[in-house]
Amino acid sequence: MSSGTLETNGVRIAVEGCGHGTLNAIYAAVERSCTERGWDGVDLLIIGGDFQAVRNAADLNAMSVPPKYRELGDFPEYYSGAREAPYLTIFVAGNHEASSHLWELYYGGWVAPNIYYMGAANVLRLGPLRIAGMSGIWKGFDYRKQHHERLPFNTDDVKSFYHVREIDVRKLLQLRTQVDIGISHDWPRAIEKHGNQKRLWQMKPDFERESRDGSLGNPAAEYVLDRLRPPYWFSAHMHCKFAAIKQFEPPTQGQEENAKAAQVVAEPAAEPAPATNPDEIELDLEDDDEAPATAAAEPSTSAQPATEDTTATTTEDLRAQLPASFAKPAQVTPSTRPVPGQPVPTGITNTTTRFLALDKCLPGRKFLQLMEIPPSSNSTTPQANNTTPLRLQYDPEWLAILRVFHPLLQIGDRTATTPPDEGEAHYLPLIRDQQAWVDEHIVAAGKLDVPLNFAHTAPPHAPGDPEVTGDQPVEWTNPQTTAFCEMLGVVNYWDASEEERKQIVED
Repeated sequence: MSSGTLETNGVRIAVEGCGHGTLNAIYAAVERSCTERGWDGVDLLIIGGDFQAVRNAADLNAMSVPPKYRELGDFPEYYSGAREAPYLTIFVAGNHEASSHLWELYYGGWVAPNIYYMGAANVLRLGPLRIAGMSGIWKGFDYRKQHHERLPFNTDDVKSFYHVREIDVRKLLQLRTQVDIGISHDWPRAIEKHGNQKRLWQMKPDFERESRDGSLGNPAAEYVLDRLRPPYWFSAHMHCKFAAIKQFEPPTQGQEENAKAAQVVAEPAAEPAPATNPDEIELDLEDDDEAPATAAAEPSTSAQPATEDTTATTTEDLRAQLPASFAKPAQVTPSTRPVPGQPVPTGITNTTTRFLALDKCLPGRKFLQLMEIPPSSNSTTPQANNTTPLRLQYDPEWLAILRVFHPLLQIGDRTATTPPDEGEAHYLPLIRDQQAWVDEHIVAAGKLDVPLNFAHTAPPHAPGDPEVTGDQPVEWTNPQTTAFCEMLGVVNYWDASEEERKQIVED
């Protein structure tokens, strides 16, 4: 794409829902959709999880999929080099992944040439755009745990590996400047309240009950969405297509300086339906899709105030005559704590987020969307490389945050606990100090471009190799993680000697 197109219309993006190992079909669908639009390609393909970066049969034993459904899929061809991704591709992890492969790339990295995994959490730049991503799905019982999984994984490890961790979310909630795109595998909690709920219930009847009880979606993704407020947010996981628009009040200096603690509730209050059509984001579908309905979002039903039951009222005089065991219990005031990520800093100014969830790649499913995304007027892109083809770059603010939080990580220790959240006021001066380090050692040194340093670790599947094995995958030190930790000036917790790894297996 010419730089002139970039300057006038934005970055050309293809978004796909769940990957499920079907890379060949996904890339073919992107090519077909580009041809129908008269495009010569896209700058970026985003895949919303369940990517399944399976290198060989052993990786299947670390993937949370019933054995009878495990397949190598298309990825081994891209890992081995037999095929190369025709478009720059990034993805977040879902709940069906080759966890043994992704374990090596906690901070992100190339899983194959031109295919980049965003890691547990990340912020990257592509030309004028800032893209934030978070991997995994919500399971509250694992949220405050460290990343204790270490190969060989047991059955519990295979599942807990893909559960979102608070320490990763905490880092995203320190961002103070505007991003353009947010990505999560499962939906941010309560996002369905900002779209056409009636149509969603028709597609997925069980979602109505889950929406009512607050179990639909990911609370952590909601925190991140409400903090970062990107113009666009993409998700997958639910295997259906759904669009919504979430609107926010502009942040003010007074809010940031004087905000009081707000109670975290299970379900946020519903907002009125927006006047604009939340399906507007759907209008750029590939031609194979049906035209979307144009009905406005269903109004959210406000909770009705409880009606006082006067028959249950006991006068104070009568109550005083009752034994002590009948005394009115003392009213317990619920504890309050700050809403994670709130208040929003004044450097984040966008007030409308367009949400889009897509299906998995199957015939007749709505799994792909093409669009042109202009940068937010308030996103910060120092030294942005806008030459085409666009290259991924590290984000200086994010690198500073990583330097602050890296010492709080403990990898592979089942007894480790996550240090408590000290609050944004505590972390802010630390991040500012590390920002100066990043500016000097990375930005000024010209190291913002993500290096094209993909390297094999596990051996690739070769034609004729068995597609099923009882062997567990082996733990490898990924040279990309080594290089990233060296650039960042931190210890590589994902490295170990052969003797240390042997001891881990024996233990």
